[in-house]
Amino acid sequence: MKKLLSFLGTRPGIILVGAIIGVLAALLVQFGNPVNMGICVACFVRDIAGGLGLHRAAVVQYLRPEIPAFILGSFLAALVAREWKPRTGSAPLVRFVLGALSMIGALVFLGCPWRAWLRLAGGDWNAIFGLLGLFTGIFAGIVFLKRGYSLGRNYPAPRALGLVVPLLSIGLLALVIIGPLFGRNAEGLAVGPIFRSATGPGSMAAPIVISVIAGLIVGFLAQRSRFCTIGAVRDVVLFRDPHLLMGLLSLALFAFLTNLVLGRFNPGFTGQPVAHTDGLWNFGGMVLAGLAFTLAGGCPGRQLFLSGEGDGDAGVFVMGMLVGAGFSHNFNLASTAAGPSPYGPMAVLIGLGLVVLIGLGFRERAA
Repeated sequence: MKKLLSFLGTRPGIILVGAIIGVLAALLVQFGNPVNMGICVACFVRDIAGGLGLHRAAVVQYLRPEIPAFILGSFLAALVAREWKPRTGSAPLVRFVLGALSMIGALVFLGCPWRAWLRLAGGDWNAIFGLLGLFTGIFAGIVFLKRGYSLGRNYPAPRALGLVVPLLSIGLLALVIIGPLFGRNAEGLAVGPIFRSATGPGSMAAPIVISVIAGLIVGFLAQRSRFCTIGAVRDVVLFRDPHLLMGLLSLALFAFLTNLVLGRFNPGFTGQPVAHTDGLWNFGGMVLAGLAFTLAGGCPGRQLFLSGEGDGDAGVFVMGMLVGAGFSHNFNLASTAAGPSPYGPMAVLIGLGLVVLIGLGFRERAA
């Protein structure tokens, strides 16, 4: 076991991890998840926000079991490797805001960095604009990092704090299975507090058991390998270290190959599932998301995995994403397949201004 855990942190190990994640993402689509959305942290958190009633966009409401499974898989990996270290204390409010703003940007694009690569692997050329925006946001974040940006260090915390997010994840899985209906609508039919889409992306899902198993595998492997789509680019630029990038490219390659085998590679711009063709705001949305993720220290998947291993700051970021998802739909900021909403582009511009202010305002100064 020790040799396996050590192997996952090597160059061949992270390439294997990327390959497994890419194949699993494509297979989850085959089992029922939306096309080019076998794994999408932003979309799945949005669906969970809808499932909890934080927004009422009826087509994107489902307590996606992959998200809590990612956290629990990371939690188990950290326990096995004796790396579960509860910690907190580093600008939690700012991390919450960054989480919310990153979600607004991602939902204007319609996907997180993971889904951008998976959309490309499925033939959705609109993802090219999203990835260019993502790179631009990461590069802008690197500029802030080089100028001394920092949210400060965190500190050891009581073990009870490290259990909060894993326990919430177990509770979320319980709600997925039970699906309680406590309320009544105007017609007297049972509804809520857990909602589920009857049509649209929220109605498309792999069986719960398959989703949970896949999520546990991804969470375990990603925690051990430090897999991160933002860190992959950041480390190449800052340290000339392509280690994480090898895993990311492996994910895209093996998702593409699996899509080819399954007959799910559909190249083009138009008619792509849960995607729009507005290149400007595909780009702009991901500039905001990429910058916010970089300033927060990792992609949305990485934040989930960190929260599983006891990082309270990452947990706060995830809560910010959840609230940001509800805010995006309640304020009509999220895009649809028809294109950006009338208010989404302005929200991106305001979000960029706020994130830039955070980048300028949190700089370490020499004593």
